[in-house]
Amino acid sequence: QAQLVESGGGLVQPGGSLRLSCAASGRTFGRTFGTNTMAWFRQAPGKEREFVGCIGWTGGTDYADFVKGRFTISRDNAKNTVYLQMNSLKPEDTAVYYCAGRRGYTPNYYSSSEYADWGQGTQVTVSS
Repeated sequence: QAQLVESGGGLVQPGGSLRLSCAASGRTFGRTFGTNTMAWFRQAPGKEREFVGCIGWTGGTDYADFVKGRFTISRDNAKNTVYLQMNSLKPEDTAVYYCAGRRGYTPNYYSSSEYADWGQGTQVTVSS
């Protein structure tokens, strides 16, 4: 079973930046990390968990419309780590951010039900 550990959350002012990291380990998931689809989701209080973006094994990415142009996902397969660079943060970006992973590709990569492995989440608060 995979273990995903997020870090990098915190309090930031509107317009600021944060970079979240998600380190993956596990007997098989870690060994196949380079072929896994990795995604970021977020959940604000009182709201459902929503797709933020994902990165495939080829490095191809896709993002939710509300973060396009502001957030960037990247991966370092040598470190089994995926990153979420968040720029121009807004108060409405405040949420718990979760890293998720799955082996291989799915066309429904925007759906949380497609991911078997999840991190514990890291809080991002955007406030002045």
